[in-house]
Amino acid sequence: MMNWFKTMSTNEYIRGVKVFKWKQFDSKLWQFNYWEHIIREQQSYENISGYIADNSTKWKDDKLYRKT
Repeated sequence: MMNWFKTMSTNEYIRGVKVFKWKQFDSKLWQFNYWEHIIREQQSYENISGYIADNSTKWKDDKLYRKT
């Protein structure tokens, strides 16, 4: 499922660059080491949802952050 989504969204992005003159992204659209995780327990859900909620607040401290 994830591979299909990545493929289709990448193809649409490429089409947008060619047809609609979207800004070209000079890096990878998807991170290489992405992996899925099936949430089976409440504690796992709480850990993952907490990470997602808190992670964006740390973005400006990340070494890959760059102002646009």
